[in-house]
Amino acid sequence: MTTFGFDTPMERPRPGGRAAVFVPHLDAIEAVREAVNNGSGMVGFANPDRTVTIYFENNRFRDASLHAWQAKVFKAYGRMVELSPTVNKLTCAGENVVQIGFIEGSEILVRDMAKLQAWLESSGAADSMPDSAEIHA
Repeated sequence: MTTFGFDTPMERPRPGGRAAVFVPHLDAIEAVREAVNNGSGMVGFANPDRTVTIYFENNRFRDASLHAWQAKVFKAYGRMVELSPTVNKLTCAGENVVQIGFIEGSEILVRDMAKLQAWLESSGAADSMPDSAEIHA
C-alpha cells in the first residue's frame, strides 16, 4: 500500500516550488524511524521508481529557534531547494511515509492535522504542534 498519491510532487522543486510534507508511517522501517525523530519536519518529492526523497530537520542540537514543527519544515525545505549539503536526507520506499500536506515557498498547508498530531505526540514533541493547518512564515 502506497501512502502518497497523484498529487505528490515529482522532482526536486526550485526555490518557491511545491514539495510534499510527510510524517513517518506507523510501520516505517527501522532505518527511517531512527533517522527522523524529535518531531522532525519532513519534506520531499516522489521519484519515478516509487521511492521518495526526504529532507528532514530533527533539531538534534535543540536550537530554540527550531522548536516549532513548522520551523523544522521550513529549514528542511530550504536545504532541499537550495541543494545545501546535509546528512538529513534519505531516499526510501514510499510505504515508509505518509503525505500530510504541502509546502510552497513560505506557506505550509497541512491536510491531515490528526496524523501530524499523532506523529508529534509519539515523538515527544506535542508542544511543537502548529495552531493552524495553514502556516505562513
